[in-house]
Amino acid sequence: MQKRQVPLGRGILYGVYQRRLRRGLKPETMPRHVAMIIDGNRRWARQLGFNSAAHGHRAGAAKMREFLEWCDDLGISVVTLYLLSSDNLTQRPARELSDLIEIIAGLAEELSHYRNWQVQQVGSKKGLPEPLVAALDAADARTAGKTGMHVNLAVGYGGRTEITDAMRSIVATHHAHGGTLEDLAETLTPELIGQHLYTGGQPDPDLVIRTSGEQRLSDFMLWQSAHSEFYFVEALGPDLRQVDFLRALRDFARRQRRYGG
Repeated sequence: MQKRQVPLGRGILYGVYQRRLRRGLKPETMPRHVAMIIDGNRRWARQLGFNSAAHGHRAGAAKMREFLEWCDDLGISVVTLYLLSSDNLTQRPARELSDLIEIIAGLAEELSHYRNWQVQQVGSKKGLPEPLVAALDAADARTAGKTGMHVNLAVGYGGRTEITDAMRSIVATHHAHGGTLEDLAETLTPELIGQHLYTGGQPDPDLVIRTSGEQRLSDFMLWQSAHSEFYFVEALGPDLRQVDFLRALRDFARRQRRYGG
């Protein structure tokens, strides 16, 4: 795989700058949960002259492994990676989708053997091919007892579908216990809905990062990101540097968070 070359002098300066950024971060200002929208893999592949988007997706997956290490080394508790949306399942070309599914399955397998991370799929299994479902389920089972960083793999994910599924789960549970519609109306709260989301029991993301310069959510964590801070990086996914991430954390630490204000 081709890599963009960084001049030696610039690399040294980046290293010095990176260490200075890291020293300036304080544990009390760090986000507990970081969500990443990895974008720009296909553009990266085109810019380097590849005739297949799979090269970009593989590079993006490798970068996400690196990104998770950065997060873990800084003590971040939860990371969510947006890898495959429910819309991707119907909108991507068949060949690209097949390659992407294979890459995600491999990533889930690898992460489940790495460090002390707990790996969990967040999303619907509807429409996912059986080999990918099997890989995600195996990663979940293999890491269920681990106590390190919690890694959410958003695969087959759609924010609107997640909220719909949460409401269906609430109604089904309420009905199973013999509750009435009037009772349901009284008990329905944002907290109850949150408990039935794919990420139920987890803290909402404090910081949502998106690569490639695009500034939109793309149906990602619509409920959970209501009070999140957003940071947009110009770099394409595979080109994300640790310096870019540290800048995002520095920016987050400087913001005065306003919940609903």
